[in-house]
Amino acid sequence: MSETPPKTLQYRVDGPEDAPVLILGPALGTTWHMWDRQVPELTRHWRVLRYDLPGHGGAPAHAATSVADLADRLLATLDELGVERFGYAGCGIGGAVGADLALREPRRVAALALVAAAARFGTADEYRQRGVIVRSNGLDSIARTTPDRWFTEAFGEAQQAIVDWSVQMVRTTDPGCYIGACEALAAFDLRTGLADIGVPTLVVAGSEDRITSPADARVLVAGIPDARLALVPGTAHLAPVEQPAAVTDLLVRHFTTSWQDSQPAIPAPAQRPVLGPALTPADAAALAPGGLVPGQPGPPEDGTRAGSAEAPPEVPAPRPDPYDQGMKARREVLGDAHVDRAEAAADAVTRDFQDFITRYAWGEVWTRPGIDRRMRSVVTLTALTAGGHLEELAFHTRAALRNGLTPAEIKEVLLHAAVYCGVPAANSAFRVAQDVIRQETTPQE
Repeated sequence: MSETPPKTLQYRVDGPEDAPVLILGPALGTTWHMWDRQVPELTRHWRVLRYDLPGHGGAPAHAATSVADLADRLLATLDELGVERFGYAGCGIGGAVGADLALREPRRVAALALVAAAARFGTADEYRQRGVIVRSNGLDSIARTTPDRWFTEAFGEAQQAIVDWSVQMVRTTDPGCYIGACEALAAFDLRTGLADIGVPTLVVAGSEDRITSPADARVLVAGIPDARLALVPGTAHLAPVEQPAAVTDLLVRHFTTSWQDSQPAIPAPAQRPVLGPALTPADAAALAPGGLVPGQPGPPEDGTRAGSAEAPPEVPAPRPDPYDQGMKARREVLGDAHVDRAEAAADAVTRDFQDFITRYAWGEVWTRPGIDRRMRSVVTLTALTAGGHLEELAFHTRAALRNGLTPAEIKEVLLHAAVYCGVPAANSAFRVAQDVIRQETTPQE
């Protein structure tokens, strides 16, 4: 086991010291023990490194909110160990980390296995909603419903000890790190990058998986060049636990036959001449460093430009269109479902207004660095209460929960608003907020 600085991961290593390294990545809510049944066979061939997500399995609670951050921490861990090249198998979010590594560090990944993984895990709204529930209620309700998501009904009935283990494993995870991992999955979307994964890839799916379905697996196989699909029958999400022998056999066969020991050469892009209109000496002087062109007179000795009293003014770079970053912020704060409804309802009368609020409210103001999103939610709730804008208050209460405000903090904001905006306004605001908070924080059994 490891000592774990903030920017690395807690890990365990098993197997011969001189064997090639195979990394096993965990699913959300699990620890490295989810791979226990694979280790005896895998260590006959490889030196197996398993790691824990932040705040899982007693790992230090340094939350990571993106898959890229988790991949960076794993790379930092491997760099400390002197591991340059490795095979990688990951389940769920662990598979997302492996796909990210294969895209960003293809020279280091010898072969890849994606177990119960997806190019996009459900919808961003689903995972942000789960984060809201955990922030409001803790992990107990999520832990109690975990066996239904991870295992088939028959397995759950026959393996009560494993069911109890899974519930306790989730229940003892750090809530903040679990929420951070939910944010990472909400933001993860590899659909447009699958074709750039160039390492040998096996995609493993449980036939009964309702989290990452066989359809999600087929998207991966269709997008990744030369990827292969293995469907494990009668298995739900946590296939390495529910069907350990089948998953072990698949991994051994894949990594023994597909492991690439040699690092592929990546040719430099060809340098092509850029053709354009011929330049006059005056044009070339304006573009050349110092205004000098071979074969042409240099500048006067007094430093002024010949034929000109001063240098031409610099032309400012065009201002980037804030629409894209505005739409990104709008979706992250309000949720895809809300934005999709607003976009679908837009017509010739309202389309320009939708563009206006996306560019200026979201692209210009909500993305400014001066205050964070939690503070912007506090200001927004207060302003909407003062103005009596109850419909917008409802979806901005949801946004406040997404942005990290707790129900108790929202209550304090509205109490404070009652003093300065008036009791009738706050009374209406409390009624709206109460309904939204009940809907958003009720655990989904």
